[in-house]
Amino acid sequence: MESNNKLDLRYLRMARIWSENSYCIRRQVGALVVKNKMIISDGYNGTPSGFENICEEDGVTKPYVLHAEANAITKIARSGNNSEGATLYVTDSPCIECSKLIIQAGIRRVIYAREYRLTDGVDLLRRAGIQVEHLPIEGFE
Repeated sequence: MESNNKLDLRYLRMARIWSENSYCIRRQVGALVVKNKMIISDGYNGTPSGFENICEEDGVTKPYVLHAEANAITKIARSGNNSEGATLYVTDSPCIECSKLIIQAGIRRVIYAREYRLTDGVDLLRRAGIQVEHLPIEGFE
């Protein structure tokens, strides 16, 4: 039987590959929601549907850019899937706003590759009893 760590790393690498779909220049972020070893949703950071695929203006991220986690969670809301008890794999540690969505979506585990300078999102997830793990990916800074 394959170890959880190997499987977690595989899904995290897939989230990193998915981040390549983002048009954002400053940082490309990818996310996968997995339940019962099935990917039930995916997301990457970018502008809302129907908007131009330009995330920054004069080096500053536009305020309406959606985070990868928010995109993945809202896709679940539009599908017949349910994220209760699922695991979120995301390239970067979640911000406070995405952490609130993660909690409300019933996600029980969050695995991320890169630390963000602010830890308030991860702190909130832990306070909510969600298992959070930083799992760096080799060669991914």
